[in-house]
Amino acid sequence: MNFYSVVDQAIALLRQRGRVTYRALKRHFTLDDEALADLTEELIYGQRLAADEDGRVLVWTGDRPMGTEPHASLSPSGQPSPTHENPPAHAATPPVSPMADAERRQLTVMFCDLVDSTTLSGQLDPEDLRDVVRAYHQVCSDVITRFDGHIAQLLGDGLLVYFGYPQAHDDDAQRAVRAGLGILAVMDDLNQGLKRAPGIQLAVRIGIHTGLVVVGAMGDQGRHEHLAMGETPNIAARIQGLAAPNTVAISDATSRLVQGYFACQDLGAHALRGVTEAMRLYHVLGASGATSRLDIAQPRGLTPLVGRESEVTLLLERWEQAKAGHGHVVLLTGDGGLGKSRLVQVLKEHIANEPHVRWECRSVPYYQNTALYPLTDLWQRTLQWQPDETSGQKLGKLEQGLRQ
Repeated sequence: MNFYSVVDQAIALLRQRGRVTYRALKRHFTLDDEALADLTEELIYGQRLAADEDGRVLVWTGDRPMGTEPHASLSPSGQPSPTHENPPAHAATPPVSPMADAERRQLTVMFCDLVDSTTLSGQLDPEDLRDVVRAYHQVCSDVITRFDGHIAQLLGDGLLVYFGYPQAHDDDAQRAVRAGLGILAVMDDLNQGLKRAPGIQLAVRIGIHTGLVVVGAMGDQGRHEHLAMGETPNIAARIQGLAAPNTVAISDATSRLVQGYFACQDLGAHALRGVTEAMRLYHVLGASGATSRLDIAQPRGLTPLVGRESEVTLLLERWEQAKAGHGHVVLLTGDGGLGKSRLVQVLKEHIANEPHVRWECRSVPYYQNTALYPLTDLWQRTLQWQPDETSGQKLGKLEQGLRQ
């Protein structure tokens, strides 16, 4: 992540919360002292969107004019921040907010909540409970960030998360479900890593729903939050309440958007409080292994490929040459939507009944920071590693596969 990406995210965080401590910024963005000093100087003096308070807190000032520079104070590095007796003339002009007051959006909303948190608070010392909840928030935040989710609110031991705001993707519903499954996976690691009283086991419930909302700034000058208004967040919260511990439950609306990408169990129709009609819910069992829309559409049959005769002929010629012992590499490039995957699908269908070994690797946007993901995913699928297997068991499968 480059410096100005951090600046943009810090601006969004500060606008949402109104006040953020330097320590929180340092922890949230994993900054050292020098990077933190550069970030705060850019926010205060470069962008004129914040003011320092007692050398400990950044205060959002972007929604009101700043006639003068902030008073001299200590920067996060401990050095006095510079002051200007004659600020530039444009300092009195309030910056234009880059986001509209309110937007009509299709959002996928996730509610994630700890199970039996009241019981947990009675079993742990308040300081220990705080450490547990902070660790829980951190691991969830890491997963949500990987899938470009936006944590709108931390509700004690719960999280309200938006997929599709502020940045929209064509697969936001899929990202939300993958994030939910990712949270369940990291909860196992969290339970093993936390030092707690005997017999205490953390569990979460996750509910997901997709629908229309209006999202915009709520609150006064002291506190800002960008919240989605409409029934979608309420329904997601109701679904979360019906989910079993350590499961992801989704609505029928979300299920239609992710159909084929995940194996789901039909939970039947449920009456949700405040919702007039019963809603069908689904328990997400896991990813199906499908990596593209073609994987899902292919069993139903694809329409004929038109206008790619020369490219298809080239692929089939190279395949025949490869069978004759003349190995080939074919590089197929082009803009998104031109039909590259469809061409590959034609070759796969052509050789389906011939002896061959096919290894298929794909890059996925939300695993861009996972080293060698296309290869590790290939071994995961080929060797059918299971999440509960030990490293030794996985190594055994690898050795057996190599022998074959």
